[in-house]
Amino acid sequence: MGLEKFIGAFKNTPQILEGIKNKVFKQEHIEAEAATRWAICKSCPHLDTLGTKCAVRGTQPCCGECGCSLGFKLRSLSSDCPKGLWVAVMDSETEDQLKNNLNDED
Repeated sequence: MGLEKFIGAFKNTPQILEGIKNKVFKQEHIEAEAATRWAICKSCPHLDTLGTKCAVRGTQPCCGECGCSLGFKLRSLSSDCPKGLWVAVMDSETEDQLKNNLNDED
């Protein structure tokens, strides 16, 4: 694992946390998006099933390009593929605005 990937993981903390939350608290539409993304990743030459390029050891399968665990990245709607094979459904700023609006309604 390169230091760049480890540092990059910290820069993407909001997306990682979003992916963790969505993996734990499953929602049908997010799982459908994750399945679509996974179908693309399975044929990508950057897919790392051994974990040698993961930013965090033991989180494979991961993206060998960015080092992110695909179990989380695929479920982060504000994340995109570093090679442009799939895009974010919602950017993190829009997602934050939506969450704030929902919290304001409570």
